[in-house]
Amino acid sequence: MQLISQIVKKYPFSVVCILLVWVLSLMPFLPETPLDNVALIDKWVHFIMYGGTCGVIWLEYARQHLRPDYEKLFFWAWLAPIIMSGILELLQEYCTTTRDGSWVDLAANAIGVTLAAIAGLVIVNARKK
Repeated sequence: MQLISQIVKKYPFSVVCILLVWVLSLMPFLPETPLDNVALIDKWVHFIMYGGTCGVIWLEYARQHLRPDYEKLFFWAWLAPIIMSGILELLQEYCTTTRDGSWVDLAANAIGVTLAAIAGLVIVNARKK
């Protein structure tokens, strides 16, 4: 319990973003918007949602640590979000009746995470100097 408390204190915005991703991914319905007619809007939403969440993780990490631990960053700020994305896609496919899992959604999520990681590396390394 103390570990969770420390994580929430160090990374409050990251925790909120991750929880928001879970809620939005498992909501039984999504509200209709005027953007529904835009080609591939769903993939852009996935890209932005995961890229934004991972961008927040990287920014909070850079704020909290003077020396980056690249092993932890690789796991927690790149691999774990992609794994989470895969789990959510499987949950959407097999545990909901109103949502579908998709390999293309997983790819959009992974691209967002990867681009955020590249930007995060630049930020962490610039801060180190």
